[in-house]
Amino acid sequence: MRNQFNMPLFNPILIAGSLILLISFAIRSTFGLFQIPIAEDFLWARSEFSLAIAIQNLAWGIGTPIFSAFAEKYGDRKAITLGLILYALGIFISSTATSPESHQLLNILIGFGIAGSGFGPVLAVVGRATSDSNRSLALGITTAAGSAGQVIGPPFAAILLSIMPWSSVFEIFAIISIITIILVPILKTNPNRNIQKSEENLSDALKQAIQDPTYIMLFLGFFSCGFQLAFITAHFPAFIIESSSPIIEGSVISLLCSSVEGLGALSMALIGLFNILGCIFAGVLGKGYTKKYLLSLIYIGRTIAAVLFIILPITPISVAIFSMVMGSLWLATVPLTSGIIGYIYGIKYMGTLYGIVFLSHQIGSFVGVWLGGLFYDIYGSYDIVWWVGIGVGLFSAIIHLPINEKPLIERKILVT
Repeated sequence: MRNQFNMPLFNPILIAGSLILLISFAIRSTFGLFQIPIAEDFLWARSEFSLAIAIQNLAWGIGTPIFSAFAEKYGDRKAITLGLILYALGIFISSTATSPESHQLLNILIGFGIAGSGFGPVLAVVGRATSDSNRSLALGITTAAGSAGQVIGPPFAAILLSIMPWSSVFEIFAIISIITIILVPILKTNPNRNIQKSEENLSDALKQAIQDPTYIMLFLGFFSCGFQLAFITAHFPAFIIESSSPIIEGSVISLLCSSVEGLGALSMALIGLFNILGCIFAGVLGKGYTKKYLLSLIYIGRTIAAVLFIILPITPISVAIFSMVMGSLWLATVPLTSGIIGYIYGIKYMGTLYGIVFLSHQIGSFVGVWLGGLFYDIYGSYDIVWWVGIGVGLFSAIIHLPINEKPLIERKILVT
């Protein structure tokens, strides 16, 4: 398949961008596995490390529009290189941190590193290298690559944690992040070829978007996605270990893991594996179906899956089924949400406009991770946070329905 610029759909930019996201998200998806080792090492309350991860998610959200604007002004490759350097630096220094405050402070640096090497700058450069007709699919493929990182990351981290201290694992991850920079030179596009010349500047684009109710609805709707994903990423492994899950021995799951600790890593890997399929499938559907309805269906599916999971007995099989279902809906929202933004507001400032909407996602991530740890310390369980996640998911399913998917320029013509 070739786009309107005579470039294959599977071009070097898509492949390099996908690999960067894969590595970045492989590391990011492992932080939940460090929750218990670090807390036990320093005898911290659960909320201490949870707050560090919450701060990381918030910094990621704040950093995404900043890095996207930086990329649009100074170049995608400079922004992504800077992100990978900050990512490696934050992880490396964290390996020596011994207090909750130092971990929390350093996670600001890690969060900005993830922002620079994450969805905002990478999806924007891939989107600019792809035609309108193939953009949704290309964004789905690139997002799926990030999901593949979630398949690789947790099991890899679990193996390393079984043979070395958590601080050494952090050092290895820092080295991997630095090595990833060798992929950045491939992300070279010709902006004059890919973007029609326009007199519109960034401030005008931001003003028009913020005045559009559709943009506000996208912003509000993305909150629950971040809440649900971050809560599960940070707390699900610990939730599985401490739940009333029966012994794994003798079950089908014993073929894949032999302990509840292994089940936690397996659950995250299953989420990542099915997320790959979900992202690509969402990208394919986004080419021919109304994206706002697809988004509503995704949030409804998450709501039903979570309700059934927490009201039914928790078993190794139910954990696996929930992980597969939630995984198929995990990041399927990203190619659809970013695709809507690129289609409605154009691709010139797509990175920044998506980055601002993504900030809502990360505010939700902050709340989900932090509340998970706080309520666990207060009530000794995660039950209340599960129900809060169900409620905000239902809100997102509803708020996407009134979205107007017509390009903003067409709406102006109709008004004129």
